[in-house]
Amino acid sequence: MIGTGYVGLVTGTCFAESGNDVVCVDIDQAKIDGLRQGKLPIFEPGLKELVLRNYENGQLTFTTDLAEAVANHRIIYLAVGTPPAEDGSADLSALQKVVDQIAPHLTDDAVVVTKSTVPVGTNRWIFERLQTLLGRKVDVASNPEFLKEGAAIDDFMKPDRVVVGVRDASVGELLKELYQPFLRTDNPFLVMSPESAELTKYVANALLSTKISFINEMANLCEAMGGDINDVRRGIGHDQRIGFSFLFPGVGYGGSCFPKDVRALSSMGRQLGLGTRILDAVDEVNLLQKRVLVQKIGEHYGDSLAGKRFAVWGLAFKPRTDDIREAPALTLLDFLIERGVTVQVHDPEATRHIRDLYGNKLIYCEAAMDALNGADALAINTEWKVYQNPDFEEMRTRMNDHVIFDGRNLYKPERMLGYGFTYHSIGRPSVRAANHEVVRP
Repeated sequence: MIGTGYVGLVTGTCFAESGNDVVCVDIDQAKIDGLRQGKLPIFEPGLKELVLRNYENGQLTFTTDLAEAVANHRIIYLAVGTPPAEDGSADLSALQKVVDQIAPHLTDDAVVVTKSTVPVGTNRWIFERLQTLLGRKVDVASNPEFLKEGAAIDDFMKPDRVVVGVRDASVGELLKELYQPFLRTDNPFLVMSPESAELTKYVANALLSTKISFINEMANLCEAMGGDINDVRRGIGHDQRIGFSFLFPGVGYGGSCFPKDVRALSSMGRQLGLGTRILDAVDEVNLLQKRVLVQKIGEHYGDSLAGKRFAVWGLAFKPRTDDIREAPALTLLDFLIERGVTVQVHDPEATRHIRDLYGNKLIYCEAAMDALNGADALAINTEWKVYQNPDFEEMRTRMNDHVIFDGRNLYKPERMLGYGFTYHSIGRPSVRAANHEVVRP
């Protein structure tokens, strides 16, 4: 498994858990040393226990010796990063470098499998590149990942489907044997062309992103017209053609997948001279939605933000992860800092990454309630369970003023009114404690 980032570490560990001998390779010696000591570079529920168990029993090892790892294994997974370039396309430079590095060490029966999210045609490029370098055919397959951060172990162990793209049916059978322990409930193992497999990953993420941007745009429309997006969501979700999945309004999506994959798919379309108006709109709506709390805060305080003290709950882009890549919280933090607001933050897992980014510009709190001390307002970005049923009386006691900007609709407006909070949420009428009056446009 070349690459010990989120995808590589989860995939390699789960394969080891099912009885395979797995070696994870990375160029970062410090990361490898940390893994050998049980220090994981990412937070994912349940992962550390699996890593420790399989490392201790010898099923899982870690090294920086790429040549030795490749020479001693038949199946070589590529799980290196493909970050977005400035134009939105995927940067394949790291992947291309690894392909050149592994070529001299591949055995005659080696199978190279791409786990990284890559543009359509990358599998073909790897196949042709290895053939040029070695003067012989090397089997190259695509096996896109569909892991949700925060539920990755369960997703891998109990996949709703496994997708592989191959040119040779025997390679498909080899990978099916590898995945057999995870397919006991007859979940489909889908074999297709490498190009279709590469597209499947992008199309899946683009469609999920579209649902999020759509419901967020509808939430803003509901709020402007005096409706309640939660009622509307229930009204459409029971339609079996629509369903409830990914129809939760909020402050937009973030993370390492949705933003870059939507832009990468759009970039592929542009390169072919094809319009991608829906994808472009999805990305634009999401970027605007990340500012929805900023707009609400601006409308509430006007020009009198300087000198205020804000509590911010939730820094990761979603719960059960420490990932802050493209997190909506970053947009809010930048806004508050620029306007001279004192910001007290809490997140169960992501604080260390925020500290690396912002340093002493923020006040970091070990407990959620501590972030409320002396605060004029609370802004919620991430729906961690610890925030979903707090002691509202204690919140009132700790806060200087009682204003909440809820970017995840965690609470019922009428309940917040009863506790004396002015409460702003997404796609629902705001309530103001001062006169106990529901504020409608």
